[in-house]
Formats: sequence, structure tokens, C-alpha cells
Amino acid sequence: MLKPVRTRARASLAGGRFAIVASRYNARYVDGMLRAARAELKRAGLAEVRVVRVPGAFEVPVVAGALARQHPGWDAVICLGVILQGQTSHAQHIGEAVTAGLTQIAVSTGVPMIHEVLVFTNEEQARVRCLGKEFNRGAEAAQTALKMAAVMRALAVADDGIPF
Repeated sequence: MLKPVRTRARASLAGGRFAIVASRYNARYVDGMLRAARAELKRAGLAEVRVVRVPGAFEVPVVAGALARQHPGWDAVICLGVILQGQTSHAQHIGEAVTAGLTQIAVSTGVPMIHEVLVFTNEEQARVRCLGKEFNRGAEAAQTALKMAAVMRALAVADDGIPF
């Protein structure tokens, strides 16, 4: 279900570091999500937002994994891509591989991987979800990244209130 884009910034994450891995394939739609995600993160007043472009959706996990292992670490990595279903099952296989890869990276590194590598059956679906102002999966991805960063920061504080 699509949710309206909210524009509330999270001041508690000022100084945060976020990365975005965005596919160049189906650029019209991915760029729409990228613009919305960057605008949302900018409103939050983050110290650093790094964008890395990759050729296609299949390449997103390898770069996301490399970012997750960097030090100093990233608070979250937002992964953006659009896969349009063709006449074969290739799109479904790519989508499943990306999902499995991002899940494995998130669990093994502890860095939230925000998964917005989307598989659509037609361009109308992509237009509505990637180019809209009221509903945009890029803005939703940024909001999720901010929320997950706050959750992870809260977990990093021991019971006695002293960060690990």
C-alpha cells in the first residue's frame, strides 16, 4: 500500500552518514526516487549523503556490501533500482537475487539496507511509485533509513546508558 510522503526531519540524526546505491538502468524512474530520497535526507540535516551509481539492479548488493564494511560506518544504505518485467522470468530472478543479497548484508554487518529495488509489471506502476510527489518510494526509503538509524543508535546504548 502506498503511503503519503511525510516531510518531518529527524534532528536527532543530524551529523549522520547515509549512502545511496542507485541503478542507472531505467534511469527515469530510479532518478525520481533518488531525487526524493536526497531531498528527504537533506531536510533531516545529515552530515553526509554519498551517492554511488551502478549499471543495473543486480550490481546494487555488491556495492552496498562494500559500503557496509567501510569505516567509519554508514548509518544506513539506501538501495534504489527499477526492474521492469519482460517476456521472460529474468526480472523475477534479478529481484529475488537482490533481495537475498541485501538481506544477507544487513544481517551480517548490522548496517540497515533499505531495499527499494522494485520489480514492476509495467511502466505505469513505476511512474506512480517513482515519479509521484504524493507517493514516492524514494522518499519512503529515506524515511525508513532515518528510522532504522535511530533504532540502531538506540540499540548501541548499554543498559547503563553508556554507548558501547
